[in-house]
Amino acid sequence: MAKAKKGDKVKVHYSGKLDDESVFDTSSGKEPLEFTVGGSEVIPAFEEAVIGMDTGEKRTTKIPADKAYGPYRDELAVEVERSQFPAGIEPKVGEQLELQGADEGQEDQTLVVTITEVSDATVKLDANHPLAGKDLTFDIELVEII
Repeated sequence: MAKAKKGDKVKVHYSGKLDDESVFDTSSGKEPLEFTVGGSEVIPAFEEAVIGMDTGEKRTTKIPADKAYGPYRDELAVEVERSQFPAGIEPKVGEQLELQGADEGQEDQTLVVTITEVSDATVKLDANHPLAGKDLTFDIELVEII
């Protein structure tokens, strides 16, 4: 049997868990995840875990936060005045917003933020990835090398 290697297009079933065993994502009940190993379509440590697997093989891999979505960065969480929100928009905890902006001399950039707190006067926005600062454990099954 061929083993998965860089450049292969593969299909995997997976389940991603946090240290408390809560599942943050899974392909269970869905089509397998399809990606090219080495194509930067998934986090690099996930790709590395698939390299060398045979079709049908199952593997569990723990990915530390620094090799997953990086550390949680306090400077990416800011509090803004509620008055800065357009009229008619009611901010809710858990909602994601896309903010447009550009640094001087840079192209426009889109920043995705999550609303983490809402008060009468302010709204806290967090631009960290929801999994930043968290170690991840993946149960992976290589379904197919295409």
